[in-house]
Amino acid sequence: MWSTIGQDHLLKQIDAALGVGRLAHAYLLSGPPHVGKMTLALDLAAAVNCATVSGQQAGSMFNDQDEAHGPCGNCDPCIRIRRGVFADLKIVAVGDDPRVSTRISIEQVRETESFLSVTPVEGAWKVVIFDGAETLSAGQSEPANALLKTLEEPPPQVMVLLLTTNEDAILPTIRSRCRTLSLRPMPGNALSEFLVSKRGVEPGAALRLARLARGCPGWAINVLDNPELLDAHRERLAQVVAMGSSALDARFNYANTLAGSFSGDRESVRQELYLWERWWRDVLLTKEGLSERVHNDDRREELTAQADATTTANIVAFLESVRETLGALDANVNPRLALECMMLAVP
Repeated sequence: MWSTIGQDHLLKQIDAALGVGRLAHAYLLSGPPHVGKMTLALDLAAAVNCATVSGQQAGSMFNDQDEAHGPCGNCDPCIRIRRGVFADLKIVAVGDDPRVSTRISIEQVRETESFLSVTPVEGAWKVVIFDGAETLSAGQSEPANALLKTLEEPPPQVMVLLLTTNEDAILPTIRSRCRTLSLRPMPGNALSEFLVSKRGVEPGAALRLARLARGCPGWAINVLDNPELLDAHRERLAQVVAMGSSALDARFNYANTLAGSFSGDRESVRQELYLWERWWRDVLLTKEGLSERVHNDDRREELTAQADATTTANIVAFLESVRETLGALDANVNPRLALECMMLAVP
């Protein structure tokens, strides 16, 4: 039973590979934040270690190609893998090493190599999940090169799963040795129906939440479990909206604050820029008479005001500036200069 939702196109591929025992030794799971990459990674780890599946080798455990081959979800390995407490599962994430808080370090990769050198002790497969794999090559080459050696000559019964929000930031040499699984945001109606049927959300609220989540079920579920996250989101959005009518010195102060956060938490700054992008996309849709497609439909008055105060050309130019800023930050340019240039372009 797969826990992953909204990715049927991938689950069919994985089921087929499981059915004939032709799993890849490495997968690159790519998609926006909270779209379900970690859920799918844990599903894969559970599928190859599920105790209810007949046999314990990838080539022999699945014989009937007409059957679904997902994990049962009820056996001890399935339960503990989804909790992240299985002896043959290792999750490597940004910040695990307190000395290097913004990227996966060479020390973490070396620890992973040691982990993989030992045969499985509980299940059939050793599984390693790199969460934030794009940071393996952020300003350094050693971690990526060390991992590359493992991908070139993987030990038997080993699966390496690389999770990333930015596939282009993964070295081509690493991408070429992985099978890519691209996760797509769910259609708004599908996510809304899921929230109604599985989480008991009122239909109107479910539709609004699905729009804010942009088809990423993890974001919607996190908000339902932690309502304060929605309050924080609204506060950040209010600041973005206010910057549209703020003086230049206020915008520069805002840019400097973001730049100061960048060295310690790159992803939070990226998410802030995505918030800018989504807001001005909504302004553009409003400007063009497509307000029924906006994500922030509870702020239509403010969207209309900003749409009326500028031109379509200015909005399009600013959206391009946001994308250029994201690219510049990925390329390790001076974050303060990049963000100040973006502030100059605000319509």
